[in-house]
Amino acid sequence: MTVIDIPGSKSVTARALFLAAAAHGTTTLLRPLRSDDSEGFAEGLKALGYAVRQEPDAWHIEGRPAGPGRTEADVYCRDGATTARFLPALAAAGHGTFRFDASPQMRRRPLGPLTTALSELGAELTHGDREGHHPLTVTARGIRGGALRLDAGQSSQYLTALLLLGPLTAEGLAVTVTDLVSEPYVEITLAMMRSFGAEITRTEEADGARTYTVAPTGYRATRYAVEPDASTASYFFAAAALHPGAAVTVPGLGTGALQGDLAFAGVLRRMGADVTTTAEGTTVRSTGTLRGLTVNMRDISDTMPTLAALAPFADSPVRIEDVANTRVKECDRLDACAENLRRLGVSVATGPDWIEIRPGVPAGPAEIATRGDHRIVMSFAVTALRTPGITFDDPGCVRKTFPDFHAAFDAFRRTL
Repeated sequence: MTVIDIPGSKSVTARALFLAAAAHGTTTLLRPLRSDDSEGFAEGLKALGYAVRQEPDAWHIEGRPAGPGRTEADVYCRDGATTARFLPALAAAGHGTFRFDASPQMRRRPLGPLTTALSELGAELTHGDREGHHPLTVTARGIRGGALRLDAGQSSQYLTALLLLGPLTAEGLAVTVTDLVSEPYVEITLAMMRSFGAEITRTEEADGARTYTVAPTGYRATRYAVEPDASTASYFFAAAALHPGAAVTVPGLGTGALQGDLAFAGVLRRMGADVTTTAEGTTVRSTGTLRGLTVNMRDISDTMPTLAALAPFADSPVRIEDVANTRVKECDRLDACAENLRRLGVSVATGPDWIEIRPGVPAGPAEIATRGDHRIVMSFAVTALRTPGITFDDPGCVRKTFPDFHAAFDAFRRTL
């Protein structure tokens, strides 16, 4: 049995940084993720005028409920989608002119539904290039609040950004969502907001939409422990399921975990792995069997590449459905998975929102086209366990979420 210490959750760290910045008092975050994305978020807060003190295993953030400490700032969001989507919403609650830009990769990713919503709430937004994309300037005069409708079928982060903003409005916020992808990430948001003192209710509408109503309570500072990243754990879980006789335990991802991506372990159970989840953590053990299956991964789409990279080793086809949103991540992940599996000689078919992978022994040597996407690298590291000769054209892009991934995964490989 191998026990793996997974770094803190990227999703939880980003939300915690927003909440801490918006809270009354000083918040301490325990074991936050240290990666390019989370460091970029912290640097963005500093640029806006928030005090952030970073120790190795604890970050201390002095909250500013009235908004950024500066009335003018330039924020570079790097590759971080949470930084690029959450910080403009935080800035909108303040007063001043705040300019946001991002990497070429992040500039390609859409913001439209969020920027439209912020404009409807009274923030003045101008785009430096394409509408609904970075670079973006927010001229803020505070947010009164009110009601709006939102399509979050492309990214749940649009809804999360607005929910996080809700307690900072003068009159509260009601967001009616007509479509929603990756709903478990919204559940993370709601649970964390409540930990910082927010009050949120959800009602189902007659037309099938749902409305989230957020009271204008503000936030209270707290001491918050960041749980391990469930998406990152998926690579180690998949590796254990693949290797006969292997078993891995990830402490801190147990029955009380917030992250929906822990459901990936349930996918492995359906494929034949032995999976045990207790209050303390989750263990995945190989049974020597990997069955094919058809699975809807709409709510856990960040783990779609993990399953795609594992799929050739199953005894029958693996079909992954309802993952159209993976085409607008750091890259078109559905297409990237298909391209790289074909490079390895695996038979793959794709559609607008699905991919089907037939059994076959991947053949190296082959260079994986990462497209600068950390999840493509980490997923195909699983394939490489049984495929000699796999290399990556940009192995360092894992710094986005797990800078030490290659060393950690190699150490795990040696235990198998």
